[in-house]
Amino acid sequence: MSFSTKIKVLIPFFFLVVSLETYCQNTKFKVTLDAGHGAHDFGAVYSGRIEKNIALAVVLKVGKILEKTKKIDVVYTRETDVFIDLIERANIANRAKSDIFVSIHCNANKNTAADGTETYVMGLSKLASNLEVAKKENSVITKEKDYKQKYDGFDPNSPESLLGLTLMQEEFLDNSIILASKIEEQFGKLGKKLRHGGVKQERFMVLHKAYMPRVLIEMGFISNPIEGDLLNSDEGQEELAQAIANAVIGYRNEFFGDTPLEIKELKPSRRIVAKPVVKDTLSQNNVSTTPVNATEVKKVEPKKETSNAEIIYKVQIGVSPKKVDLEPKNFKGLEPITIDSNKKSYIYMYGSTTNYEEAKELLKTAKTKGYGSAFLVAFKNGEKVSIQEALKL
Repeated sequence: MSFSTKIKVLIPFFFLVVSLETYCQNTKFKVTLDAGHGAHDFGAVYSGRIEKNIALAVVLKVGKILEKTKKIDVVYTRETDVFIDLIERANIANRAKSDIFVSIHCNANKNTAADGTETYVMGLSKLASNLEVAKKENSVITKEKDYKQKYDGFDPNSPESLLGLTLMQEEFLDNSIILASKIEEQFGKLGKKLRHGGVKQERFMVLHKAYMPRVLIEMGFISNPIEGDLLNSDEGQEELAQAIANAVIGYRNEFFGDTPLEIKELKPSRRIVAKPVVKDTLSQNNVSTTPVNATEVKKVEPKKETSNAEIIYKVQIGVSPKKVDLEPKNFKGLEPITIDSNKKSYIYMYGSTTNYEEAKELLKTAKTKGYGSAFLVAFKNGEKVSIQEALKL
C-alpha cells in the first residue's frame, strides 16, 4: 500500500476518533468558576486581607477538586490576577455552554462583627442589606472603559435598573435556588454561620448575563477579624473549596443522570468553637416550579410519604415565553414532547419513563441532538420531586 493510500485510509479514522473524543467531552458536566474582582479591582480590603486574592485562591482549589473526578469540565473566567469585565465573565460561561455558573466573592461591612455566608441567585429584593451587597459587587463596572454605553445606562448604585429581566433567566431560577441551597447546606456542615438564612435573591450584573443556573457566593466577611483570618488562611480556603465542590458534585449527581460521584464528608474547623443555629435554609426537595419573588427562601418541612406512587422521569430541554407546537420538527426531531406552564413561561420536556436507566438514555439522546443544557426531572403524582427523592422511592 502506498503512503498516499495509507493517508486516505487513516484520515477518516482520525476524524472518527476526534469526533468520539469531542462527543465524550461534550457529555461531561461543565462548570464555569468565576473568581470575583482582579488586577486593579481589589474588591474589599481589610487589614491586609484582599478579596480578589482570596476569591482566586478558593476558585483554583475548587477547580482542582472537580477536575480530579474526570467527569467534570471546569472553565475559569480568570486563573491569574487579571481584570475581566462583568459581562465578559458571563459570556465566557455562555460560550462554553456551561451547565452552571458559580461566582465567588467575600463580603465586608463597616460593622466588623458582621459574619456568615450568603449565596445569591438572580432575583428582585427589597431588603436594604441585600441591596448594599448588590451595589458593592455591581460597582465593579465603573472600572471598565465606556461602561455606560456597554451596559445600556445601567446604574450600579441602582440595581432597580435591571428590572427588565428576560424570561430566559426565569427558567433557571428553580435550579439556581437548588444549587445555592446545596452550597449553604455544605457551609452549614462546616459549622459556618448561614447569615439570615443563607439563600437570597438580588440583582447582580454578572448573574444577569449568564444564561444557565447561576449563583454568587459571599464566603464570609473579611472585615470580621476572626472570619477574615480564616478566609485568608490556606486551611480555611481548603474547607470552603471542598464545601463548594461538594455542592457542585451533589447538583451534578441529582440532575445529570450519570454515575453518581463521591461527595467528601466535611468536618468543622477546629477553630470554630460553637456550632451556630441554622435559622432557615431552602430544602432542595421543596422548590416550587414557579419563580420565587421572596427575598429570603425559607425551609419548608417535607411531607411524609404515605404511598409508593409511580415515579415518572422526563428530560427538560428548554423554556420559552411563547407556546410552540409540539411537533418533532420544532424540537430537532425529538418526540414525544410534553409541555408545562408556570404562568410566565412554557417548559418543554422530552420523553416519559418510569425507569431511571431509560431516563438517562433519553437524556443522552437530547444532548446529542443539541440540547446541551438538558437535565432530568422527576414527578410523583404529577408533582415535581428531586431526582434523589425519586430514586429513594
